[in-house]
Amino acid sequence: MNTPQSPPHSHFTTASTSFPPEAVVERIPHRRHRSRPPLRRRLGGALVSFALAAGGLVALGGANAVTARAATPASAEPNLVKNPGFESGLSSWSCTGGSGTTVASPAHSGSAALRATPTGSDTATCAQSVSVRPNSSYTLSAWVRGSYVYLGASGTGTTDVSTWTPNAADWQQLTTGFTTGANTTSVTVFTHGWYGQPAYFADDITLTGPAGGDPGDPGGRVPDAPGGLAAGAVTASSVALSWQAAPGATGYTLYRDGAKALSTTGTSATVTGLAAATSYRFQVTASNAAGESAASAAVTATTAGGGGGTPGVPRHAVTGYWQNFDNGATVQKIADVPAAYDIIAVAFADATTTPGAVDFTLDPALKYPEAAFKADIAAKQAAGKSVVISVGGERGAVSVNDATSANNFADSVYALMRKYGFNGVDIDLENGLNPTYMTQALRALSAKAGDKLVITMAPQTIDMQSTPSGYFRTALDIKDILTVVNTQFYNSGSMNGCDGNVYAQGSVDFLTALACVQLEGGLDPSQVGLGVPASPRGAGSGYVAPSVVNAALDCLTKGTSCGSFKPSRTYPGLRGAMTWSTNWDATAGNAWSNAVGPHVHGLP
Repeated sequence: MNTPQSPPHSHFTTASTSFPPEAVVERIPHRRHRSRPPLRRRLGGALVSFALAAGGLVALGGANAVTARAATPASAEPNLVKNPGFESGLSSWSCTGGSGTTVASPAHSGSAALRATPTGSDTATCAQSVSVRPNSSYTLSAWVRGSYVYLGASGTGTTDVSTWTPNAADWQQLTTGFTTGANTTSVTVFTHGWYGQPAYFADDITLTGPAGGDPGDPGGRVPDAPGGLAAGAVTASSVALSWQAAPGATGYTLYRDGAKALSTTGTSATVTGLAAATSYRFQVTASNAAGESAASAAVTATTAGGGGGTPGVPRHAVTGYWQNFDNGATVQKIADVPAAYDIIAVAFADATTTPGAVDFTLDPALKYPEAAFKADIAAKQAAGKSVVISVGGERGAVSVNDATSANNFADSVYALMRKYGFNGVDIDLENGLNPTYMTQALRALSAKAGDKLVITMAPQTIDMQSTPSGYFRTALDIKDILTVVNTQFYNSGSMNGCDGNVYAQGSVDFLTALACVQLEGGLDPSQVGLGVPASPRGAGSGYVAPSVVNAALDCLTKGTSCGSFKPSRTYPGLRGAMTWSTNWDATAGNAWSNAVGPHVHGLP
């Protein structure tokens, strides 16, 4: 297994680290030894590092060495960099030789980051020209990841600056600063790698200091922070917010608990996809062509707690599948499902002869009267649980591939909800889905069922390896109404984690590194759950002991109990865990739910 390594001890990582006194400068012939790291020497007792650049050597390190600080949703000063998080692709950036692109994972924040790939003759420099003011001081920083990653500014009119890291196995912040010359009105900020080295990543690039342009021209300076941020209507899954217009602003960005939630051109928006009965902290920034403002004063709002016959799903939830068939596992009634399960997915609805439509009939072999089934569902809901109808399964053949079948799907699922009292639907189509029309179907269902609808998904591991896949696209397209994606982390073999390394199933690393793909690929932590078998008999492969599941939950939410993979940040809002099935759990004496259930409910 190719596991990530911790960054080696290096002379280049902090300003306080000393360098070997015998270090000297050597001249590097053109296009030779380009795989070497930059050279270093001491000048007048100060530490200085060098790298080749056009026209000679550029000083690195010294006072401009790497520093570390906590990430914030928006700088205390305006950020002058346009598209700093690459959420708009490479807009405002240019990369040499077509070396740059944007990726969804890994991303330091938001849903995108820069990925640039050096070659033997190009360092993959990505740059942006930024308006500044003469005789002014600026601070430049960025979050980077990779080997020999550089951050710098040129054209300052004084001393151009650059800083770097030799090996950032995880996200690391680089910071440097400079003062502009008497006639400087623009500088070029840049990142680059090193000749022949692997691709590097960069995100959340900031340049703070006085904005350039004519202060009397609203479009030539960064707008002020918006005022009057206020929370309006709340539901169990959404909060409406409004604020005052900022002069000169062309757009606004809402932040939720320090993470970017959405962007808009108006002065109001609704943040959706939230957990019920949960408190959230919101801020808003204004932006225009000159950059992004400081963050507004924060406002806190708490979502509704659900209620009625359709309770809200708790912040941390356990999902279990109930089998409407007998395959050798314990035969159960809904009433037999342990209280540790917050969402019960009834498996499965059946395809009909009408394209896209589904139906459900209790298996006669279970000897479970329909009236008792409905009463048991109602009793679970009265106890604060949700019961959904699952569509698909290993042999499911439901096809939603045009507008007609999408409407048929929505109509038929809604009919089942009304007949049996289901709270929503689970999508477990293991033979692929069409993201365009499944999204259409689920939105049509949401319009019928209202904001208390519960939508869960159980894709196979391969379906959530990259954002372009149909399942991942669907999840992102319905993010505002999606409850949770419980990926089946079993029956899959080895897979790529969010760090690009390959992990074998059946380990804490497999669970955490693959969940990280979704967490850094755009899903909210509250929409991510770990799907595992309840017992070795519940799946062909990939079973892990409940203690491993709990360790993975702690690693992702608290940064403890990790294996060789440790995520770059924690996700305390992680929804929880899922198992196949409550019946196999019962066969094993409910060992899984007895161990994992209390642990999920005790998460932060």
